[in-house]
Amino acid sequence: MLSRNRRLQLLARVDEAGLASVGTLARDLDVSPSTIRRDLARLAADGALVRTYGGAAAGAVLAGRDGLDPRLASKRAIGALAADLVVDGQTITISSGTTALEFARCLVDRRLTVITNALDVVGVLLDRPGIELVVLGGVVRPGMHSMLGHLAELALRELRADALFMGIGALSAERGLMNDAIPEILTDRALRHASGKCIVLADSSKLGAVAPAFVFGAEEVDTLVTDSEGDPRQIAALEACGMRVLVAATSERSTSPT
Repeated sequence: MLSRNRRLQLLARVDEAGLASVGTLARDLDVSPSTIRRDLARLAADGALVRTYGGAAAGAVLAGRDGLDPRLASKRAIGALAADLVVDGQTITISSGTTALEFARCLVDRRLTVITNALDVVGVLLDRPGIELVVLGGVVRPGMHSMLGHLAELALRELRADALFMGIGALSAERGLMNDAIPEILTDRALRHASGKCIVLADSSKLGAVAPAFVFGAEEVDTLVTDSEGDPRQIAALEACGMRVLVAATSERSTSPT
């Protein structure tokens, strides 16, 4: 079966079912699970469906399906605005996280070197002709599909990038950047140290929130890309730290720096 026809059939089955697993799709289309995963990654990068753990979801079920992120529109807008900051020919690092993944989907036709510890980002950018992909090794964190630990950190000592684009669990001027996963701290710091600039991708729910794992201070961030629902007091405090804040439009509002 030609790959184009197979992907059309795959997309039709996901649309019909709403949610489908890799195993079910592989059996239905009589191909290997690895082929299905590659097809799903390509379709997800094109925005035709959304990858889920072990399978895919049709775009039509995103807003109403329990367990799927209700902030997806904001994250996609943030990712698209952040992609405008990238210059072809650059080397960038991309962390794990759902907003960072939406950012990566906006880079599929660019000419870049991308260093990442996120397997979901790898799936989106794999085999793209303009992307030179550098994948960090390490121990895989289940659920987030990120690679952590001293193997990733050792690799980053040998690498340099123009900018880091990273998702974060929480941030504020006073407490800095925080995440829920303590094991990710050192890898996130290593990504930062390997990169010239730091661009944080965070929807408004992360501003002023608190998480248990301190990553680094707000002064380490050059630019924050967020959505239009952020608390103006939180944004003003972050700008006072020297952070440039860009606001992504998620409705009829225009995208503008603040």
